[in-house]
Amino acid sequence: MKKLNIAVIFGGRSGEHEVSLVSAESVMKNLDRNKYNVIPVGIAKDGAWIAGKNSLKLLKKNEIPKALKAFITPDATSKQLVSVDNKKLRVTPACRRGRDYGLRLPAACLSGRQGEAGITDKIDVVFPVLHGTYGEDGTMQGLLELADLPYVGCGVLASALAMDKIAQKILCTAENILTPDWIWFSKSEWSLIKKSKIYFKKWIEGTEKRLGYPMFIKPANLGSSVGISKAHNRSELVTAINLAIKYDRRVLIEKGIEGALEVEVGVLGNEKPEASIPGQIIPSNEFYDYDAKYVDGKSKAIIPAPLPKEIARKVQDMAVESFKLLDGAGMARVDFLVKKEGNDWKIYLSELNTIPGFTSISMYPKLWEASGVSYRKLLDILVNLALERHREKKGLQTSYRTKKAWYK
Repeated sequence: MKKLNIAVIFGGRSGEHEVSLVSAESVMKNLDRNKYNVIPVGIAKDGAWIAGKNSLKLLKKNEIPKALKAFITPDATSKQLVSVDNKKLRVTPACRRGRDYGLRLPAACLSGRQGEAGITDKIDVVFPVLHGTYGEDGTMQGLLELADLPYVGCGVLASALAMDKIAQKILCTAENILTPDWIWFSKSEWSLIKKSKIYFKKWIEGTEKRLGYPMFIKPANLGSSVGISKAHNRSELVTAINLAIKYDRRVLIEKGIEGALEVEVGVLGNEKPEASIPGQIIPSNEFYDYDAKYVDGKSKAIIPAPLPKEIARKVQDMAVESFKLLDGAGMARVDFLVKKEGNDWKIYLSELNTIPGFTSISMYPKLWEASGVSYRKLLDILVNLALERHREKKGLQTSYRTKKAWYK
């Protein structure tokens, strides 16, 4: 069979930029080169796009040569990368020498060896490995919808809802999916609260009475625990809010569920999604913060999670239910807090992540490996799900024929 040309997009304008680079490196390493030509596409922290074999290496060094600048155009008839030349854009045909991924760029900057990394002028499918804002939040998905390109993972709506912790909470609460109690406010509201000592005191006391300590303070739109803090007292609460507001214009404060197990489930599929075996995270720090996830290497994963079978099944069902509620597609990692209270078990939905980590230590591929799906097979399935969803959408009508001509 003809190889598929896969554009793997990584980096991005996000606090999770570095995590994306590590995830993408792992994805590109494990994509089967007998089935796929891999086209690396990097996005720098300032939003500059580059393409070519060395893209990942250059982003790690924060070096963006102008000769490599290229990006995906929203023109649905293109399905190519567009290169930048003297501030003019042009869609470039495939290089006859088969050297440059379909970009008219210096061969010395790229591979120079045919077949090594996908020599093509046509993109068959896109694999976004972008974590956080401007990539996992529906923005990249919107661009790919305009470009009429199949892409791995959730669509615009699910991506936006899952990234926005406040919108996700509102929707899940409306559907009676249990989540820890919470409040939210905007940056402008916080500024008004701080202006009045009396109002500030009343607001703090009201928050303490409703949620109690400990509390988790989170930017509304971000992942990898960036900007998240655990507050045990009033001083820590104020410090945590001031930190979170640096990353987003809205902040979520959530009640801490002490003694709960942190349980994660992988969801895979489109119309008939399936859940992986649940796994438990034992963070190396007080909570599963950025350092505990990626830096110190001391956090532990227990797969399967030490849960009774019936509770594990309920967690899986709840993961699929929430995935479908957000109109998920392709993949998501769903995080829970599970606590035994007397003879009963409480299962709290924490959040959904529509582009979960794909690093060597990430839970999503680990959960599916424990469920019988290898990393490489998992990537194959995700690519096929992307193509399947795109075929389904292409079957929909995008024009309407009236009984009588009216538009001239």
